[in-house]
Amino acid sequence: MKALDLIPRYKTVRQRSVSVCAPLSVEDHAVQSMPDASPAKWHLAHTTWFFETFVLLPLGGKPFDDRYHFLFNSYYDAVGNRIPRERRGLLTRPAVEDVLAYRGEVDERMTRVLAEGALDAAAAEVVELGLHHEQQHQELILTDVKHALGTQPLRPAYRTDLVRDTGAIAPLEWIDFEPEIVEVGASARGFAFDNERPRHRAILSAFRIATRPVCNAEVLAFIGEGGYDEPRLWLSDGFATARREGWRAPLYWEQCDGAWCAYDLGGFREIDPAETACHLSYYEADAIARWAGARLPTELEWERAAMGLRARDGHWADDDRLHPRAASAGGLSQLFGDVWEWTASAYAPYPGFRPLPGALGEYNGKFMSGQMVLRGGSCLTPRGHVRASYRNFFAPSARWQMAGVRLASDRGAA
Repeated sequence: MKALDLIPRYKTVRQRSVSVCAPLSVEDHAVQSMPDASPAKWHLAHTTWFFETFVLLPLGGKPFDDRYHFLFNSYYDAVGNRIPRERRGLLTRPAVEDVLAYRGEVDERMTRVLAEGALDAAAAEVVELGLHHEQQHQELILTDVKHALGTQPLRPAYRTDLVRDTGAIAPLEWIDFEPEIVEVGASARGFAFDNERPRHRAILSAFRIATRPVCNAEVLAFIGEGGYDEPRLWLSDGFATARREGWRAPLYWEQCDGAWCAYDLGGFREIDPAETACHLSYYEADAIARWAGARLPTELEWERAAMGLRARDGHWADDDRLHPRAASAGGLSQLFGDVWEWTASAYAPYPGFRPLPGALGEYNGKFMSGQMVLRGGSCLTPRGHVRASYRNFFAPSARWQMAGVRLASDRGAA
């Protein structure tokens, strides 16, 4: 994509981050509720730091503030030192208004650089990477704000005008896939993260995959049948983690007056059994799959199932619900949006993987240890950000992300 063509997209993506933060108070912008989360103010500054560091400074530009280089670097060791992640919430300064001023100046400079055609093709690709990076942080702002608000005693709503609806639970059925050799991963054309490449052939045995994700009613049944207390359903690390952390239900769930309730970004309410289940760790997803007499799909099985489906047709953050819909019927559904779906695949490089050159090579490759792959995007992901080859990854104990379960099995086993 030519630099000039990036201007409308640059402005749209950058404005969306500010809009996502608009419902927050000044105090909300600064809170960090756990080490894995970051304050909204930090997200706004870090995404700006990315463009300043990797686009503007290489062109000979001056930094907005030399101190921001240390404050808002995330994990790029090749770029320099940084504040420890768990201490981001201690940054009372710069204030929110100063961060917004930082964004404003960098945006003005970026727009001017793009309009003047000062970027070569390689630099334009860095801008495109930065926009997708910012979309990732837009989702992280929502998940981190949800944790910050949902773990407070008052459990305040992020927004009170979100779409509310319900639906009936669709039957859980199965789609069969024959054994075959398939091509998976992103092609060489168009944008994709380096961890999606190279496109390569893979051998798949016959498998079956569920037509929809697991819903709350099925998680309630898992709880009711003592699933959290049955070690035979769990990986050893998972059962130890569940016991140590006191897991008795998905994150944000609690019993109130004999019913299960949960916090979402619209407030605290009773569980809807028909809604797609979320906020489950990989350990819980794996245990639920075993309880159901199934397993999790591999990431390559998931990608094979998603081939030919339109990612844009999923349920995304743009739909203003910010919570998963009811588990739906109609063939293979909800692969895109609603919830990230855990797979049985460890996050590892594809054959022939090559990280991006320079410091940007730290973006994905250095995390290929101790993580599991998720696919499909969620109701907090911006529309247009995810594709069938997109590989998300988190530690198996992570629960604050909008992650759920889709069942799979070997053919004839379900």
